[in-house]
Amino acid sequence: MIEMPEATVLAKQINEILTGKIIKNVVAAHSPHKFAWYFGDPQKYQDLLAGKVINRAMSFGGQVEITAGNAKILFSDGVNLRYFKQGEKRPEKHQLLLEFEDGSFLVGSVQMYGGLSAFPEGKNDNKYYIVAKEKPSPLSGDFNEAYFRSLFNEDIAKLSLKAFLATDQRFPGLGNGVLQDILFNAGMHPKKKVSTLSTDDKERLFISIKNTLSKMAAGGGRDTENDLFGNPGNYKTILSKNTAGKPCPVCGMLIQKEAYMGGSIYYCPQCQEI
Repeated sequence: MIEMPEATVLAKQINEILTGKIIKNVVAAHSPHKFAWYFGDPQKYQDLLAGKVINRAMSFGGQVEITAGNAKILFSDGVNLRYFKQGEKRPEKHQLLLEFEDGSFLVGSVQMYGGLSAFPEGKNDNKYYIVAKEKPSPLSGDFNEAYFRSLFNEDIAKLSLKAFLATDQRFPGLGNGVLQDILFNAGMHPKKKVSTLSTDDKERLFISIKNTLSKMAAGGGRDTENDLFGNPGNYKTILSKNTAGKPCPVCGMLIQKEAYMGGSIYYCPQCQEI
């Protein structure tokens, strides 16, 4: 899943590899997928993008946006984004493929669900897209402790920390994947209620959000996710599918996996208070 650290890494790699390339051909919706989301008619992406030059890429939340002339190309959520050099074999299944004049190509594919969109600049009115661009990123200085504290109100008091962090676009790009290590580093259980947080708890959580996400991005993303070349990130997750059932690096107790809120949570029963 593209979450904030991975979006940051992908945008950086796209700027290093794709800037200046000219789009020759676009193949959209090649492999039908019920949960592949497009903006408008994907069959019109060829007319919109052919001949356009890749200018730059930016990340915001868990989304990667590429500017090509007066058009935008947007990848989000569960998209697997891969770059292939000239002569490399194309994957059989994909939902969006951009072929460049030098023979290389960029492929976006979806497993569970994901967004792959192309649209004229300024024309995307999707609320998730707009909110992700408007809200400050935890990786920026605008996401400070005063802003963080402003998010606490009566409406979220009964929520668990997982719900607080990963729902309703309070923190675009902060999803179920990255919140596991954030909460471990803060010493808090995913089921812990927001209403139980003390002033010190909120400060500790704020610091953990900033520090954990920065380490993930600096490490090239998490080791559970792949970069533009199909390589796993160098950030070693503390809590993930890779570590479930293994000893906690702090206390030695076995890391637990549990179904919660439509997904899995991982936690140390000793180090994370509920």
